[in-house]
Amino acid sequence: MSMTHASGAAWARIADVDPELWAAITAEVDRQRWSIELIASENFAFAPVLEAQGTALTNKYAEGLPGRRYYGGCEFVDIVERLAQERALALFPGAEHVNVQPHSGAQANLAAYFAVLDHGDRILGLSLAHGGHLTHGSPVNFSGKWFEVHAYGVEQGTERIDLDVFARTAAEVRPKLVIAGASAYPRIWDFERMAAIAHDVGALFLVDMAHIAGLVAAGVHPSPFPHADIVTSTTHKTLRGPRGGVVFCKADLAKAVDKAVFPGIQGGPLMHVIAAKAAAFGLALTDDFRADQRRTVENAAVLADAFTARGARLVSGGTDNHLMLVDVTPLGVTGREAETLLDAVGITVNKNAIPFDPLPPNTASGIRVGTPATTTRGFGPDEMREIARIVVDAIEHRDDPTAAAALRAETRAMCARFPLPGLP
Repeated sequence: MSMTHASGAAWARIADVDPELWAAITAEVDRQRWSIELIASENFAFAPVLEAQGTALTNKYAEGLPGRRYYGGCEFVDIVERLAQERALALFPGAEHVNVQPHSGAQANLAAYFAVLDHGDRILGLSLAHGGHLTHGSPVNFSGKWFEVHAYGVEQGTERIDLDVFARTAAEVRPKLVIAGASAYPRIWDFERMAAIAHDVGALFLVDMAHIAGLVAAGVHPSPFPHADIVTSTTHKTLRGPRGGVVFCKADLAKAVDKAVFPGIQGGPLMHVIAAKAAAFGLALTDDFRADQRRTVENAAVLADAFTARGARLVSGGTDNHLMLVDVTPLGVTGREAETLLDAVGITVNKNAIPFDPLPPNTASGIRVGTPATTTRGFGPDEMREIARIVVDAIEHRDDPTAAAALRAETRAMCARFPLPGLP
């Protein structure tokens, strides 16, 4: 396989000097090219993002902030970081301050906690079992080990967050920090009301918008700004940027957040990744990106309806955003079995617990499905309906190798119609 790019010479050198590594890289590109990516947290980075990450900026140490570095020779990386900051603030009106240095979404959350909490402080976040994230208080994560964790969840009948119940929980717990955001919640968040509830009990309000950042930027999901005191996010997922993190905050928390990132939890920033963030933020300011985010939500609604029509049960009855949780037990399999069956026909999903799941997380009753990557690739409503049919057929005909082979041919043919974004 030949890959030409702005950094094509570098690719050629990898192939020449390390064929074993090159073989793994090209195999992964082929996997992406010939598979339908439905993992809700994955997407295809813009080509300029990939290009920026492969530049000589990776050679530069730049501890500190633009204009206040601990190393010389930072005049050009200062320009890069200021571009990332300016574009991030333009992308999210109402944001007052941003730090673009966190290496990941988890480290963005760690920095946010480090800025405003002490060990043992009380936090209130969405239960991991109901769609929350590890960094919102899981006992196996730093957040669960360092803080006194309390959780809110969805109601059993609706599988949605009831904000009246949430308000009562907040009043009883009286946390120092309330966390909104999830890794698997398919409904709209009412950030304005949640902020009012948090502030009424004397808590700061943090929104982790990692999954929905692109939707927020495009105006297809309500914004956490200016309601939240702190907003964290990844820069990949719906934003199509590099794998990394970002922290926004109110102006009065800026100094604490910046100190929490460096020297609090990190050393030198990854300047090549910050350049890629700048590229992604710039592209996310375009009309094309906003249209893509609208299509992402529209495709999710079509996919949800198609699953329902084929007898699959959707948690909460559907979706308002880019993802859905599909309870596959009515189809006779576990989430783990469904993930394996779909891999075999060229569709990538992840097993996922559903609220009040009787099965352990490594088995799970559901799969998490999202439309960012397929939409980026150019898939539309017709492809969404085809995908739902293939998913259910693969599960229903799980003991028929001939049927699996035919479905694999269908997914490959669909992928052939839509070239892989970001790569030649």
